[in-house]
Amino acid sequence: MRAVKRIHLPILTAALLLAACATPLPSPQTAEAEVLRAWGPPTARYALEGGAHRLEYATGPWGRHTWMIDIDAAGRVRQAEQVLSDNAFIRLQQDPGLRREDVLRRIGQPGERRAARGGGQTWSWRYPTNDCLWFQLSLAADGSVGSGAFLPDPTCDGPNDARS
Repeated sequence: MRAVKRIHLPILTAALLLAACATPLPSPQTAEAEVLRAWGPPTARYALEGGAHRLEYATGPWGRHTWMIDIDAAGRVRQAEQVLSDNAFIRLQQDPGLRREDVLRRIGQPGERRAARGGGQTWSWRYPTNDCLWFQLSLAADGSVGSGAFLPDPTCDGPNDARS
């Protein structure tokens, strides 16, 4: 009987985790208080124009999703979206003059930060892709954004060259 209980606990735990991840995105005009009740505290908040603000819900460092929920000045949801995607990263690369704060406001906290030469940093985001990539962006010490690149995610399994 003990073996049965051990098997059920991981299954129950996995089911509960999946249910928690299944919280639907709030629809437009949902009150901010309702969002906070359903989603909990955000991982960050960013000011937007006109008294609006953005709530960030990041799943890093290993998660591959970051949801941004924009709240208007009246405290209602304007839009909600998952922001980690090829298109979002390409738009960052095509927008000269970005600063660290702009990147955070657009795609949220990176899953990993590493020190780089000259006092800068390299930020990395995992995201939903079938190619097992992550996006890396270099930032200078002054907060200006440098180059970005799509690279293989080091946490993915590499090719298996073992021969039998």
